[in-house]
Amino acid sequence: MRNDGNLDDPFGSGRPADRSDDTPSTDRLATLRGLARRTRFRTPTNPRPGRTKLAVATGAACCLGLVGFTQAGFGAPDRAAGPAPSAEVAERAVVDRASRAMARPSTAPATPSASPSATASPKATAEPKPTAEPEPTKTVRRIVPVAGLDRTQMNNAEKIVQAGKEMGMPRRALVIAVATAMQESTLLNYASGVLPESQDYPHQAIGWDHDSVGLFQQRPSSGWGTVGQLMDPEYATKAFLSALAEIPGWQNLPLSVAAQAVQISAFPDAYAQHEWRAGEVVAEILG
Repeated sequence: MRNDGNLDDPFGSGRPADRSDDTPSTDRLATLRGLARRTRFRTPTNPRPGRTKLAVATGAACCLGLVGFTQAGFGAPDRAAGPAPSAEVAERAVVDRASRAMARPSTAPATPSASPSATASPKATAEPKPTAEPEPTKTVRRIVPVAGLDRTQMNNAEKIVQAGKEMGMPRRALVIAVATAMQESTLLNYASGVLPESQDYPHQAIGWDHDSVGLFQQRPSSGWGTVGQLMDPEYATKAFLSALAEIPGWQNLPLSVAAQAVQISAFPDAYAQHEWRAGEVVAEILG
């Protein structure tokens, strides 16, 4: 319901609420806001309680409705009153929208290849080192006793063959030396009961044939060497082979003749019986 001007507001006379719309919106808004403030906080001069309360309530409701209507209806023209954007700003906006719509290239760093060989240079690729083949294990051939010899005799025969090889003597000389030791000492290193000194050296038996000692029963009194030297199988062998090498044509002599030329034995033909066994022993040692 519209107020007909019955309020005792001193500012209400002569200012009807149904004025034509030729008043500018800004002036009307200012007038309505001032009227609302005066209506809410100014005490009317007419001290009539009933009419005063009714007038205040009616005026407040009217003013609040007008203020809300003004803000809702007339706010848009105020916001649209600003100057229109220039052509340059509009063109820049169009360009920005177009650039945002384009697919931009990725700036992230390229992911490295999972396979290192795909990017590595052929020279940078380390070549696998060839695996060194293990050296074959050298099998030490075990020399076994042959020709009816035991281990001790076979070991002494090995010492004779080794000493002859060091001197560079041929196979025939080695067979002659082994056969001679078989006859003289049965391939055992003898000490002498006549020379107690000989027993101070390693030995495997004791003999009583004058001062004869060692594998070849050589006598110190005959100039073959000292007792200690002749008790050494290596020295005794080299002494025998050195004397054999001095016999002219010893390579072509029968074994018994060659051996007797060195030993000067009382039984010159006894050496021949050991020739085949000596050959078997030398063959086993030389392999």
